[in-house]
Amino acid sequence: MSTPRARTPQQPAFNRAALVPGLLGAIALLAGLALVGGEWYLYIRYAACVLALILCVFAGQARQWWWLAGLLPLAVLWNPVWPIPLADLALRGLSIAGAVVFTVAAITIKIPADPRR
Repeated sequence: MSTPRARTPQQPAFNRAALVPGLLGAIALLAGLALVGGEWYLYIRYAACVLALILCVFAGQARQWWWLAGLLPLAVLWNPVWPIPLADLALRGLSIAGAVVFTVAAITIKIPADPRR
């Protein structure tokens, strides 16, 4: 009778480093729907802008350049330094669309794993 062999775990071919920032960006935009037009919305702007730029870096590392077409406008629209004046209703609609972009980008951006580790 032979004993079962212990298998060495295989290293994954990719990692999902964009998952957490993408989902946090979507949560921030959806939570920010209640704060549109208020003073506290500035913090939503900071969070959305920074998280969109972080996802841009991960999209570049994954060589999925097409995500920049969706993520860079998010960073520009929610830029807290030079805010773009938009009506509250337009900002609410863009927040929902931005949350969708954040979520889909978080799920689909896969960075190739470094085989040297």
